[in-house]
Amino acid sequence: MAKQWTKEQLNQFTDADDMYVSPFYADGKTFGTPTWIWSVVVGQNLYVRAYNGQNSRWYQSAMTQQAGKIKLAGQEFAAEFIDAAGDQELDAKINAAYQAKYQDSPYLPPMLKTGPVSATVKILPR
Repeated sequence: MAKQWTKEQLNQFTDADDMYVSPFYADGKTFGTPTWIWSVVVGQNLYVRAYNGQNSRWYQSAMTQQAGKIKLAGQEFAAEFIDAAGDQELDAKINAAYQAKYQDSPYLPPMLKTGPVSATVKILPR
């Protein structure tokens, strides 16, 4: 069974806006260049989306390697990356979380479009 985030971690993640994602490179050992990205908590899970959709390099690495690390709420964590796109009910909840957290940003509307929604990733601790 996969590890889960603690309630305390999820509470910290909900307000944090300092997430960097670093999936492994093809060698499975070297961390990729940290990419700053928006994150949201929905239910008991942490989600991110690739602004450039499935063409994003970090997203492609995350889906291929399915592991790496994240930095969030001032801490670093070993992470597992899971494709979370395609569930319309979940997509709607993630959209609502993005709208609540990033409502004042001019970058919000593109994050709710098909490209980024198709590149939604659930992040679990590893």
